[in-house]
Amino acid sequence: MKLFAWLIALASLAVTTLPAPVADAQTRIRDIVDVEGVRQNDLIGYGIVVGLNGTGDTVRNSPFTEDSLTYMLERLGVNVQGEDIKPDNVAAVLVTATLPAFARNGSSLDVSVASIGDAESLEGGTLILTPLKGADNEVYAVAQGSIVVSGIDVQAQGARERRGTPTTGAIPNGARVEREIGYDFNQRQSLTLALRDPDFTTAARIEDTINDAFGAPVAFMRDPGTVDLDLRVFDSSPARVLANIENLPIQVAVPARIVIDEQSGTIVLGEDVTISKVAIAQGNISIKVVETPVVSQPNPFSDGESIVLPRSQISIGQTGSNRIATLNPNVTLSQLIAGLNALGVSPQEMADIIRTMKTAGAIHADLIVR
Repeated sequence: MKLFAWLIALASLAVTTLPAPVADAQTRIRDIVDVEGVRQNDLIGYGIVVGLNGTGDTVRNSPFTEDSLTYMLERLGVNVQGEDIKPDNVAAVLVTATLPAFARNGSSLDVSVASIGDAESLEGGTLILTPLKGADNEVYAVAQGSIVVSGIDVQAQGARERRGTPTTGAIPNGARVEREIGYDFNQRQSLTLALRDPDFTTAARIEDTINDAFGAPVAFMRDPGTVDLDLRVFDSSPARVLANIENLPIQVAVPARIVIDEQSGTIVLGEDVTISKVAIAQGNISIKVVETPVVSQPNPFSDGESIVLPRSQISIGQTGSNRIATLNPNVTLSQLIAGLNALGVSPQEMADIIRTMKTAGAIHADLIVR
């Protein structure tokens, strides 16, 4: 009786009237492309965190922490040569930050801090002045400040509870830019837009949208991931031209794709995923997809053309049972998933069914399994 109730629910799902599809959403060009030359740069530095409450590095396992502390104190005029320094409130850390494009001297940067020794926690610590270098080994910023730690580590005599990672933290606005990256953007005579997800259709739409907006052939599609802009025909600066281009709306061509996360049991389906004629038996579940296309003829003596209309049917049921619920024609994979949910199919079994259908060539989409 329980199976019969599931099948009744599945049949009612099939006859439910779906809402009319809305117009395809559009996005701005700036959200799908990167401009050549306008990029971020990664910075890294080695520093010392002080002020820890007995949760710092140990000298035995992290001897470099003692060496760094000795060197820092000597630079400050404190002679500690020959002294036995074994503080437990100091930790060696790596400091990372991202230098945005066109960052100016004095600008603030967010900083991430991570322990490289055996410190138990960075909570309550303060990062001492740390130079941050780029890939060319030049110092572009300096970081210093109190560390904000989101993780927590509580230990008692007979128990220990840890949430998050207390050996990493952040310093909001903890770095100051000391060196600018020289780049004269307004002297450019051409620009290159690089698509973050290369696609022939999307690149062609970007070219058409820009040319229609300016009424001249200023954009040229080089390949599915690149659109070139000729700036010589404009009277305004390249920065002004790019400001006008990046907010133009564009309809992005989304590929048919299925993403399966087996750990969480999440299945995400693209809008254009289609299925063909197929029959599958998995465990005690049977699935059958049948296509019966219909030819639509034009009226006599008209200029119309004959059109083949797709008609599909999906049958889902239990092996060896008479009770089979049939979905409406023109079913989609999302309706198939809904039918499998109604039969109580687990996400793991559902993922196996989708993979098998893809292997058989019945699903026309990219399949990504994580």
